[in-house]
Amino acid sequence: MNKILLTGFEPFGGETVNPSWQVASALNGQRIGGAMVVAVQLPCVFALALGALDAARQAHQPRWVLALGLAGSRSSISVERVAVNLVDARIPDNAGAQPVDEPVLAGGPAAYFTGLPAKAIVAGLQQAGYRAELSHTAGSYVCNQVFYGLMHALSLGAGSGVRGGFIHLPPLPEQADCHLPSRPMALDEQVAALRLAVEMLVADTPELHVVGGRID
Repeated sequence: MNKILLTGFEPFGGETVNPSWQVASALNGQRIGGAMVVAVQLPCVFALALGALDAARQAHQPRWVLALGLAGSRSSISVERVAVNLVDARIPDNAGAQPVDEPVLAGGPAAYFTGLPAKAIVAGLQQAGYRAELSHTAGSYVCNQVFYGLMHALSLGAGSGVRGGFIHLPPLPEQADCHLPSRPMALDEQVAALRLAVEMLVADTPELHVVGGRID
């Protein structure tokens, strides 16, 4: 059976939970749209995250890779469009490292676009009643590093035909006080929304050519 590798991060920044891992682990072992979900937790450590992602890809040989992360200041599920070749850490990672103005990959392209049908996934989630948005920035922390590293590896043919991308999740209700003014989203709602996103990805849902740009 084809596999979809679903990654989430360990808690960081003083938090005790991270919805990205809770959602990924909740879907682990499920069969969705003809694919088996395999969940792997990534360390929130610049020096280790990409190695852990590469090891997971090598071990499981997935047909799809969907990386998840927490965006504590956002209120919606954010399907990311662009990964940039930049690490500029607002806070230290879980190993205490705080790189500033460094590339993810020296000499690498400035950016990569997602391999997901991002606009179609956003539309599908919205039609199902979930708060969802198209995002043009994955930040400059470990989430963006993983997103960029994933797309770079896939651009080099790491697993021919593998599609991948990144989705940011909003905080959980128990995290709300730490991430104002965002609106939290319950775990069961996030799990259901990501299950739908996985269904659309596995079904090779075509991308929509509709307006999705921003001026702010």
